[in-house]
Amino acid sequence: MQGATSVVSARYSRERDDPSIAGAAMTSFEEREKGFEKEFARDQELRFKATARRNRMLGLWAADKLGLSGQAAADYAKEMVSAEFEGSGEDGVFSKLRTDFQVKGVTQSDHQIRRTMDELMERAVAEIKAQG
Repeated sequence: MQGATSVVSARYSRERDDPSIAGAAMTSFEEREKGFEKEFARDQELRFKATARRNRMLGLWAADKLGLSGQAAADYAKEMVSAEFEGSGEDGVFSKLRTDFQVKGVTQSDHQIRRTMDELMERAVAEIKAQG
């Protein structure tokens, strides 16, 4: 154990005597931290864009089931995008769909709606990644 202590002491002594050694380690750590922050920000941006795109596609899918077309379908798709922010995220979108389907007598199981949401999210992510 004494050998390990002397190695640590020697390293600390070198860092104290040559601040560039400690600075290099800190700079490397800070660069990695900044890299992780940038990656996190990119991931969040991708998630935001993919969710909005998924909700638009989901709105168009639901509009078709609800018998909407043209501008009415486009408006409904916009409502689905907004539902993410007005409600409680994905659950708010699901609740809006479930309610709208019940009001119009559209038969879709919760499982089918959730599965469609998942499939469209995968498609949205793939489209966004393909765009670069």
